[in-house]
Amino acid sequence: MPDARRSSTSSMTEQKIDYEQAEALGISHEAYDEVLDIVGRIPTIEELSTLLAMWESNGKQQSLYGWLRGQRHTVERDEYLYSGKADHKSIREPKVKECVEIGHSLCKGLTFGTESPAFSTGTLLYMVGNVSTEFADSEYSRRCLHLVEEPMATGGHDEDCQYIEMILAALQNSGLTTAGTSIGKGGLFGSLLRLTAPLGYDILSPREVRLDAFLFGEEPGRYLVAVADSQDDTFLLKLGEARLNCCFLGRTTKNRLMVDGYDFGPVAEYTTISR
Repeated sequence: MPDARRSSTSSMTEQKIDYEQAEALGISHEAYDEVLDIVGRIPTIEELSTLLAMWESNGKQQSLYGWLRGQRHTVERDEYLYSGKADHKSIREPKVKECVEIGHSLCKGLTFGTESPAFSTGTLLYMVGNVSTEFADSEYSRRCLHLVEEPMATGGHDEDCQYIEMILAALQNSGLTTAGTSIGKGGLFGSLLRLTAPLGYDILSPREVRLDAFLFGEEPGRYLVAVADSQDDTFLLKLGEARLNCCFLGRTTKNRLMVDGYDFGPVAEYTTISR
C-alpha cells in the first residue's frame, strides 16, 4: 500500500501523476503549487477535492489561485522573507482573522466627511513605493505588541517622498488617478480606510511580506492611489517611465473590508461621519 504521508520531495513521476489528478479536478498547476504549500506535502485527492469544495462554497468571487493565495496566511510558517530587524522573527505573525481585532483596535472611531469619494465601487487600488517589511515605531507595535522603539529615521526618505509626491500630483492633475494619500497612522489598513470610506476595499497581501507589517506598518515613502479601469494601462506606463515601483492591492467595495478573502466586516464598524 502506498504511503499516504509522502513528502514534497517525491519523485518527478509522482509529481506528474498528482499534477494530472489535480488538472482532472480543474485545479491549475499554479493553484496546485499553492495547495502543496498549505498542506505541507503532496496532497491526496480527498484534500484537493475538499479545498476545491471550500473554494466553490465561499471563494468563487475570485480565481481559485487567488483564493488559495489568501489561505496561505492561515498556516504557521517558520520564517518570512523580509529585511526588517532580526527580533521581528521572534514575534508571531498574526493570522488573517486575528488582524480583524487589530484593525478595530487601531481604527475604531475613524472619522470621515459627508462628501462622497471621487470614485465608485470597483475602482482599482494601488500602493506606490516600495513594499515595507517594517512595523516598529507604529501604532500597531506600541498598542498591540507593546514595543518601545526609537522613532524611525525619515531623513533618507525625504527626497524619495518629494519625487513620488511630484509624480503622483502630475498624474492626478492629468486625470490618470482619481484620489491618493500617503500611508500614515494605522498603516495601509487605516490609510486605505480613510481613502475609500464610506466605500470599502477588497485587497490581497503580497506573500513574501509579514501580514502585520504589510497592513499596519507605518514606514514613510508609500502612497495609495485610486485608478479607474480605463486609465489603468496608461497609469502603469507613466509609473514605469518615472521608475516608480507599485503594488496592485485590489478594488473598492460597497461598504465592506476584505483582506486575503477574509471579511473584516462593514466600514460602519470602524468609522463615524463628521458633521
